[in-house]
Amino acid sequence: MKFIESDNLPQAIGPYSPAVKVNGMIYTSAQVPVTLDGTMIERDIKVQTRQVLTNLRTLLEDADSGMEKVVKISVYLENIDDFGVVNVLFAEAFGEHKPARSTISVKGLPKNSLIMVDAIALANDYH
Repeated sequence: MKFIESDNLPQAIGPYSPAVKVNGMIYTSAQVPVTLDGTMIERDIKVQTRQVLTNLRTLLEDADSGMEKVVKISVYLENIDDFGVVNVLFAEAFGEHKPARSTISVKGLPKNSLIMVDAIALANDYH
């Protein structure tokens, strides 16, 4: 097991690793829409979704994986009515690659964000 850290993302806000690599798989912690310096992005679902996907892409690349290697993604939304907007942005981010996905409506998210995302992906060296 390897604990993955990233200098390209803000520090974790708790006692956990941003990602863990085990048996050729990458398991990410949930990503919230914050910038490298830890600043929360404005409360706009489009802007926050783009930031979360950017953070996820960065974390996966730092873990020797990528968006095209994502097997399963979990999306947590403060407002399920944002589902359609999120779908459009996920289609842009993933293109023809369509990982399995769960979308869950929640009452509240860390740092008062509108969206949070975690993923399971194959590592580039997985055969």
